[in-house]
Amino acid sequence: MAKIKLDMHTHSLMSEHAYNTILEMVIAAKHAKLSAIGITDHTYGIPNAPSYIYFYNFKVIPRRMYGVDLYLGAEINIVDYDGRLSFEDYMMKYVDIRLAGMHDVCYKCGSGDENTSAIIGALKNPYVDIIVHMNDGKYNLDYEKIVKTAASENKILEINNNALRSTWRKGAWENDSKLLSLCKKYSVPVIMDSDAHFATDVGNLTNCEKIIKDNKFPKELVMNYDYDKFGKFIKDKRKKEPEVPKRFESKDFFIKV
Repeated sequence: MAKIKLDMHTHSLMSEHAYNTILEMVIAAKHAKLSAIGITDHTYGIPNAPSYIYFYNFKVIPRRMYGVDLYLGAEINIVDYDGRLSFEDYMMKYVDIRLAGMHDVCYKCGSGDENTSAIIGALKNPYVDIIVHMNDGKYNLDYEKIVKTAASENKILEINNNALRSTWRKGAWENDSKLLSLCKKYSVPVIMDSDAHFATDVGNLTNCEKIIKDNKFPKELVMNYDYDKFGKFIKDKRKKEPEVPKRFESKDFFIKV
């Protein structure tokens, strides 16, 4: 297996149910011999998620430390069947990487059509980069519609190591295998992420690599093996995105969805 270069979905203690500082997570990435780490704390809707000012003030943090490039981002909640997000468009320019996914504390599971519509709506948001952990069978998703939309919208789909080892996600391995088969069919890139909530888990993609290997998924479609390719993908995507709305008011720091 090729060498892992990046892990774009991790959490700092600002997500509250994670336990390390940003600096500790970067040092863990150095020990894991990663070229880059994404620290993507939760947005509003998750209990005690940080306020707007946390994301706005990312400007004070260096983007390279200990020989590791740092992407400071957000794991944004999909909150309804239209794919509305718990993060305003005008905040997108303050984060380096934008993940979106369903969490049952702020998304009410609907029918297969409703859940699929929610994911497709998020995929069509021009500022979203990656859709995360879609392997929980309780959401009953139409993976083919989702993958075809990801192809047309130029988005990345995630294989989540933490979700694969979960004991409560129904059919996680089977669903990710189905997703990989369709990504191969439609040439949609995937990214393997640890979803680390503790520093020792940074760069741990053991389950992801196993399912990639078991499904004979082409490494050319796996973003983790070529950091330059991933960086170019994000850079090119930013150039094509519409201008982020300029609305910003200090009171919005404290708005919760």
